[in-house]
Amino acid sequence: MNNNATSGTLFNWTQGIYALHAFSLLTGIIGAATVVGAFLTGWPSLIAVVLNYVKRSEARGTWLESHFRWQIRTFWFGLLWLSLCALFVIGTFGIGILIAWLPLGVVAVWFVYRIVRGWLALRDGRPMYA
Repeated sequence: MNNNATSGTLFNWTQGIYALHAFSLLTGIIGAATVVGAFLTGWPSLIAVVLNYVKRSEARGTWLESHFRWQIRTFWFGLLWLSLCALFVIGTFGIGILIAWLPLGVVAVWFVYRIVRGWLALRDGRPMYA
């Protein structure tokens, strides 16, 4: 097992990454940006994703590896869903923007769910599955 994971250093990094993502979500909820926009383009989430990739090799072989995978997938799948919504709007010559708010709202709820679920599992010392 990785010494950083047992000493708590990597645990703290993982927690800090969840906090950065949560801060982006909060910015989207209370600010002028959307939740999806703040999560995917806000500096806290962008820093969090970079940290995920920088620290991922240290997490390899530990239960924290699943949290790094969970966080990375949350970001990239969210970008995929946002891209699909944008393609829908473009493909309908802008008419789809009236309908695109619904899937964007679902993506926003999905982001909140993923960060809360992951952070709670981390707090309880459980790995993430799926």
